[in-house]
Amino acid sequence: MEKAPKIRIVSKQLASGNHQVKFFVEDQLHPRYGYLLVSGDRAVADVIQEIRERMDMMERSRMDLNRFSFKSQWRDDHNFYLYSA
Repeated sequence: MEKAPKIRIVSKQLASGNHQVKFFVEDQLHPRYGYLLVSGDRAVADVIQEIRERMDMMERSRMDLNRFSFKSQWRDDHNFYLYSA
């Protein structure tokens, strides 16, 4: 079983009441960082779980050619950004 990389987060509350979460994925092979917009107050464990789920969804859809079709239901997620470090 593959060990999940460690995720560190830093949160900043915005004027809208939402939280901007900057996260760092500490993986020796593929270090990454990104941002997630979270509405309301949520537990740290819930936010980290959501980051893991969204990263997994991006990995699964990376080779999905349907996202380039006008007929597909694919939508860009403007609340989640992931970058290579």
